[in-house]
Amino acid sequence: MSLICGVDEAGRGPLAGAVYAAAVILPAHYDLPGLNDSKKLTARRRDVLFDLIQSCAVSWSVATASIEEIDELNILHATMLAMQRAVAGLSLVPEEALIDGNRVPKGLTVPGRAIVGGDALEACISAASILAKVSRDRDVETFEVLYPGYGFAQHKGYPTAQHLEALKRLGPCPVHRKSFGPVIKAYAQASLW
Repeated sequence: MSLICGVDEAGRGPLAGAVYAAAVILPAHYDLPGLNDSKKLTARRRDVLFDLIQSCAVSWSVATASIEEIDELNILHATMLAMQRAVAGLSLVPEEALIDGNRVPKGLTVPGRAIVGGDALEACISAASILAKVSRDRDVETFEVLYPGYGFAQHKGYPTAQHLEALKRLGPCPVHRKSFGPVIKAYAQASLW
């Protein structure tokens, strides 16, 4: 049996929180109805698939790159680092990693192949997409309690009008990415007060 893992990320665009990546090896001829790119699914459907994927996968791993790593390396390199960590975290060594996007992370310990739009083409990448997205969303929802007033439970850290208004009103909090434009601007405005 050939072991192919799918790899995808979640959280490149938000202004807050870590970036997540997942790697998933599915059983041969795996067919899970409704499996698709996480962005095309409802939150409820992602939650259901999250549990099914974890219980049926041959191996799966979720990894992150921290806010500090994002600010130090930049979001692209931090994303590649999270992907590399996800593949390294698998309990089995895959023969190949199929990466959603147009880049293969440097430092992968297995051969990798980038597939643009792979989260809609390869079931293992769709599964990784769901694990990364749900894991990140659940993490960011905890910010709601720690930092009330920003609306993290609703926007998950993405730069929505609600989030930008809260950032302007409250200033940045410790989970904001200091290297992102709107956060830099909010720090500058806060220092003027």
